[in-house]
Amino acid sequence: MTQYDRSHRPSICGGDQPDAPFPVYLSGEVKRGFQRGSRELGCPTANLDPEDQSPEAATALENLGVYYGYARVDGADSGVYPMVMSVGWNPFYKNTHKTIEIHIMHAYSADFYGSQMRAIVLGYIRPELDYVSTEALIADIKTDIQVAQNSLARPAYSAYATNAFFT
Repeated sequence: MTQYDRSHRPSICGGDQPDAPFPVYLSGEVKRGFQRGSRELGCPTANLDPEDQSPEAATALENLGVYYGYARVDGADSGVYPMVMSVGWNPFYKNTHKTIEIHIMHAYSADFYGSQMRAIVLGYIRPELDYVSTEALIADIKTDIQVAQNSLARPAYSAYATNAFFT
């Protein structure tokens, strides 16, 4: 497990503009996951299959952990919204396969399993961690969301919300 100092969490991650390997472009069909995000964590996720991503994306996201950027789901509510994304094995839940779980910061009116989703990953927040409790995991998720919002508020990052990749 990665050692990580939880006593200090920065409020913004990344430089004034995305640095290599970012931006990273992801796309694919939204897959049904474990449904823990909504039920246990209050953080619904849209899941992409890591195997469906390009070799370039896989290499860029080789560091397991939490990332941030923008995402769009095709369908009735197809806006581009900020997102946080977990890439890894979720050691708290002892997953047996790697996942890409994207929490889009928007209240959708219905599930969108089977829809196409596109995401632009613009930065890295922190490594994947294990937790002693669900409450500790939820606290870190809330901090991750705030860090993502702060990081995306900068002009060089917010410009990606209108990127042609989403059209």
